[in-house]
Amino acid sequence: MTDPHSPTLRDTLALIAPGTVLRDGLERILRGRTGAIIVLGFDSTVEAISSGGFELDVELSAARLRELSKMDGAVIVDRAAGRIRRANVQLLPDSSVETVESGMRHRTAERVARQTGYPVISVSQSMQIISLYVDGKRHVIEPSEAILARANQALATLERYTTRLAQTSASLDALEIEDLVTVRDVATAVQLLEMVRRIAFDVDGYVVELGTDGRLLALQHEELTRGLMAERDFLLADYLPDGLDTTTVEARLKWVGSPALLDLAMVARSMGLGGPDGQDLDASLASRGLRILSKIPRLPLVTARAVVEHWGSLQAVLGVSLEELEALDGVGPRRARTLRDGLSRLAEISLVDRYS
Repeated sequence: MTDPHSPTLRDTLALIAPGTVLRDGLERILRGRTGAIIVLGFDSTVEAISSGGFELDVELSAARLRELSKMDGAVIVDRAAGRIRRANVQLLPDSSVETVESGMRHRTAERVARQTGYPVISVSQSMQIISLYVDGKRHVIEPSEAILARANQALATLERYTTRLAQTSASLDALEIEDLVTVRDVATAVQLLEMVRRIAFDVDGYVVELGTDGRLLALQHEELTRGLMAERDFLLADYLPDGLDTTTVEARLKWVGSPALLDLAMVARSMGLGGPDGQDLDASLASRGLRILSKIPRLPLVTARAVVEHWGSLQAVLGVSLEELEALDGVGPRRARTLRDGLSRLAEISLVDRYS
């Protein structure tokens, strides 16, 4: 399988997803039981390895792609898959370019993709499959039914993790208000958020590959993940030590394997918490308060940031008077009342949930 993080792969999958003209043409080629090689890009490099055929500059359509593929040569389409540039072309890539394929059509397709850097599609006449060569690797285009089955499994997993995350977040709210947060609590929340991010990324890949067949999946994905990445940013802003930014932590966590992500000490170490080895998971932490304040309805985020920056911690904000809040630049009486009432409601809800 190709790298799921490859932007080129994702962009190309979007071009050949169900509902696109190119995918319609590929499906017609499969039904007609003929093979094809389609190069998605045209420049001097592609032209140098092309021999024969005839030049075109016509709009891409499924019918044209099907008819032109009946000939033995390759079809060259522009990178945006909007126009057909050449047809019935014999491709002559450098024979020294490595390939792991055995069939002549697939060997040519892989070599052209490696030599030119453009994605190449190969439709197998005998095996009735569509292969995409991109970034030096091969990706088999599966039927929507097979992708949907895996996507629904991933979506069910995503739903379970978001439910756990909501419970963990609510528990963290109460701990922050009571000033009882430990490294373990924060690391657990960050661990769940990273797991959710990874599963959501996989689901998003399925949405891209499914095209119009994945519209319902896209709506469910959006509903489950709305606001979660913003909460992660607020959580990191609340607890990261000075000198360590969110981007650095994201980069550290991104390349951690799934088994290692289950180690809370490793997560804490990635955040610069829990001592040099991240093992002191019971050490106390104080929240700066941005995550809590961001949950208050009708309170602008710029106001929340100003309050956190001025007082420095959630406990300090909880202890200030209404008059002190009103005196802060950019707050004023109305927003001060909104903030005070919002914190009171959040504290009441969080403590009731925690001890009920």
